Amino acid sequence: MGKHLDKHISKNPETKHLDEDVIHYREYKILLKPDRFTSKRGFVEFWEDVSKTIDKLGLKVDTDRSAFDSQVREVLFYDTPQFDLYNHHFILRKRTFYDQGWPRPGHELTFKYRDPDLKAAAAVDVRPRLGGHDEIKFKEELLLERDRLGGIRTVYSHGCVLTSPAIELDRGIEDISKAFPTLKKIDITPRTQMELVNNVAVEEVQNTMGMIHFHHHFKGKATVAIWRSRALEKSLSGEFAFQCKFDRLEEVSKESIELSEEFYKMVQLDCAEWVKLGTTKTAMVYGLGDGGRLKNRE
Repeated sequence: MGKHLDKHISKNPETKHLDEDVIHYREYKILLKPDRFTSKRGFVEFWEDVSKTIDKLGLKVDTDRSAFDSQVREVLFYDTPQFDLYNHHFILRKRTFYDQGWPRPGHELTFKYRDPDLKAAAAVDVRPRLGGHDEIKFKEELLLERDRLGGIRTVYSHGCVLTSPAIELDRGIEDISKAFPTLKKIDITPRTQMELVNNVAVEEVQNTMGMIHFHHHFKGKATVAIWRSRALEKSLSGEFAFQCKFDRLEEVSKESIELSEEFYKMVQLDCAEWVKLGTTKTAMVYGLGDGGRLKNRE
């Protein structure tokens, strides 16, 4: 996988604005069946099964002190009625954190472009025109294969994260494009209305399990989460993920990369009864009441 992350991306004149936007994250995601998570017990049982794989490979884990204390967040996606953003590989997501049932004053807004081609993802300038941004995140995301366990497919995610920006998300695409100029390249009417995708408000319940070590200082923060639709009163999907951060992937030990991928594949097989194939969490939200509007099947 790592061989695709060429450090010479920034030398391409079309992507020279990305000198600092080399890949800094590798996130491994496994979608889980939601009906296995009806209470805290589901998180405990799943982590017990994952721990067996960890033991098989002799990996070290720094378990989080609050591993089984859930954090609750609200996740909202915004798009045009015809899903023009999603169908052009863009995602606009608002996330609000809750403490003891109450929303925090601020929120997190994420705008990103996703593509299986590294150069295509790198070429999109996701920087906002708001006088600054909190963080640019360029990730390699490792996902399940669509129809079999034990495999890997890759998507590159190039995005920015802003804290409580003064953007009204339910107005016209023209207003959103002022904040994110790259959207002006999409051929749609400027006054096209933006709205909450499928009127779905997602309740995300997430547990941070701890840090998994793959030797040579390469490690990933592991989380288990469940997404539920408040309006439909049903669970949509679960997810096990671990994210590794680094300065440059080519500087990470090849042994560590291979070990992390071996663990990722082995968990799929060892926890097969938990795994859900064929989609992603975001695609599930968009697919609810689709009515034929989806083109970009993840």
